[in-house]
Amino acid sequence: MHQSNINVTVHLDEQKIPQNIQWSASDSTATEAQDARAMMLTFWDPTDKTALRIDLWTKDMMVDEMADFFYQNIMGMGDTFFRATQDKALSEEFKTFAKLFYQKFRASQIDQNPK
Repeated sequence: MHQSNINVTVHLDEQKIPQNIQWSASDSTATEAQDARAMMLTFWDPTDKTALRIDLWTKDMMVDEMADFFYQNIMGMGDTFFRATQDKALSEEFKTFAKLFYQKFRASQIDQNPK
């Protein structure tokens, strides 16, 4: 059986706030650890039937980057849900919500920063 490892290193400041996130994967073509400003890692616990989550972001993560990050994650969840269930209608609901979320975010940015 083939084994693949994904390693995540989080550098914290004195207040234990993420300052830098790096990741590497044994099956990646990258030779160096890759920098990231945010991460979402979720595991399914079949015993408790709950999702166990680790959501981290660095001080450098900008609000507009966070909105892009969420938009892309929600879109990706729609794709993953379709691959897992073949339920096209519910998969499209994720994408519809993602687009609405992003439109509302953009509108709120315009409202906060009028010309």
